[in-house]
Amino acid sequence: MYNKYVVKDSLAENRVFLSRVVATFAFILLLTLGLVARLIYLQVVGHEHYAMLAKDNRIKIAPLPPTRGILYDRHGRILAENLPSYSLELIPEQIKDLDETLARLQQLLDIPDEQIEQYQKQSERRKSFSSTPLLLRMSDEEVAKFAAVRPYFPGVDIHARLVRYYPYGELTAHVVGYVGRINERELKSLPVSEYRGTNHIGKIGIEKTYEDYLHGSTGYAEIETNAQGRAVNSVDAVDPVPGSNIYLTLDIDLQKTAYDALGDYNGAAVAIEIQTGDVLVFASRPGFDPNPFVYGISRKAYRALQQSDDQPLFNRALRGQYPPGSTIKPFIGLAGLEYNATDFQHKLFCPGYYQLPNLSHRYRDWKRWGHGWMDLKDAIIQSCDVYFYDLALTLGIDNMHEFLDKFGFGRKSGIDLVGEQSGLLPSREWKRDKRNQPWYPGETLITGIGQGFTQVTPLQLARATATLANYGKVVTPYLVDRIISSNYTIPGPAQSGKKIKLKRRNINDIMKAMISVVHGARGTAKRIAQEDYQIAGKTGTAQVFSVKQEEKYDEEEIEFKLRDHALFIAFAPAHDPKIAVAVVVENGGHGGSVAAPIAGEIITQYLGEVKEGGDDEE
Repeated sequence: MYNKYVVKDSLAENRVFLSRVVATFAFILLLTLGLVARLIYLQVVGHEHYAMLAKDNRIKIAPLPPTRGILYDRHGRILAENLPSYSLELIPEQIKDLDETLARLQQLLDIPDEQIEQYQKQSERRKSFSSTPLLLRMSDEEVAKFAAVRPYFPGVDIHARLVRYYPYGELTAHVVGYVGRINERELKSLPVSEYRGTNHIGKIGIEKTYEDYLHGSTGYAEIETNAQGRAVNSVDAVDPVPGSNIYLTLDIDLQKTAYDALGDYNGAAVAIEIQTGDVLVFASRPGFDPNPFVYGISRKAYRALQQSDDQPLFNRALRGQYPPGSTIKPFIGLAGLEYNATDFQHKLFCPGYYQLPNLSHRYRDWKRWGHGWMDLKDAIIQSCDVYFYDLALTLGIDNMHEFLDKFGFGRKSGIDLVGEQSGLLPSREWKRDKRNQPWYPGETLITGIGQGFTQVTPLQLARATATLANYGKVVTPYLVDRIISSNYTIPGPAQSGKKIKLKRRNINDIMKAMISVVHGARGTAKRIAQEDYQIAGKTGTAQVFSVKQEEKYDEEEIEFKLRDHALFIAFAPAHDPKIAVAVVVENGGHGGSVAAPIAGEIITQYLGEVKEGGDDEE
């Protein structure tokens, strides 16, 4: 039986209740203090940080790429410009399924697989919030197709951009160069802030050498966006600084004359203004159209250029290395006069071959039956090999190397282009270091006629010729005349003033012989002689392969690619030199009949323009 009367302990209950109230109040107070502390942190301590985050969610920084500088020739004709074009660009972070979007775009606009692959490579190198082009130079039809379905492609849009264009195509490809998409290696070395928003960079030629001037400085815009990330307002902007415009020393009319004159032959022509070092002509044939490289050349087209036997991507004027042949003879003759190894009247009999003492081997002359008695002047005019075999042996390889080195043979010219080859000027030391062999007398003989190990570039030949015409004052070739921006003008580099110590009488004697090469009755280049002025020149023929002692070279019976190269150097007017020219025609055979007429056309046109300019000034 239970007791229906229960006695309660009110005091104990009150204590329990009070303790619970105190605990609850303490918990609430603790939470309130935590909330207040957090508010103080957010509003005071972390205000700047969170305000910046909030701003970043509302404000996007968009790079403003600069306009690339324009390239002009010496007369102000545009060689490289920027034309408006539409591009299809994607921002990966705004696209849920990038692969699916690319597949839909490919089907819609008939985009090749290789272009999709190229975009994916570009996209991997960039931040996910960066706009990366998929298509450049969209046609009106492509723009219309995409515009109709634009709402179904978030993160994809059409942008108006300026695209590089080269109006003269293959005519200036090797000297002006081209821009192409920035690759992974370049991306690692480029300043991120300056190239953010830029997809192209100079790859070769002037475009590469003067990239820092042509590119300009990138600006930026602060753009306010809504919750969906769409731009609603421009808050602030720093304008980009456009790239500098560059005027080249090149004369595009002369360039075209030289390129066309080469015709079906591969080769190069370089023309230099003697007093200034301005490069008037820098032609390498065959060339290629640089415009497809700007928006992405197809793999098939690029492979065709690479695998072509004619090597259109190879810059022969800058990098082509050839035996100079008889074009070296005026310099060897001058060395003979300077070192007293011969004089202008010294005569030697040429029977059609030359033999070293106590040796049976015959070093042949190009004229099998010989030239008879030759002095230095006649030897240059008729290009007598035997005379120069003997002179080379008398000079010795050490003196020849020392003298030719002064004219820049075997060294880079210093032209403002990247990738120049230095050629080869052989010496005892070179052969010992590179081949671990001694130097032989027979090698001295063939060096004296521009064969053997000696290799020169067309640019080197033109520079040496200009230096000779300038009476030993060293000419350094340059392509940039001036750089112009909104803030400054930078003139082209000045000549060093360096001069080779030479006797004027000796130079005059060599010049007389070179004049007779063109204007003499027996000159090898007499077909380009002019009545209004005199041209001083020297023809050359360089062997592509060695002909054995008992064999005969027959041009008609050998493969075209094995035929001799044709060379010619010249300056004019002979008594007041203004222009120096060097021409190399691969497998052209004869310098007098093939290379000389090309130089003649360049000289005639240039001196005609100079005369007309003078008349206008008067």
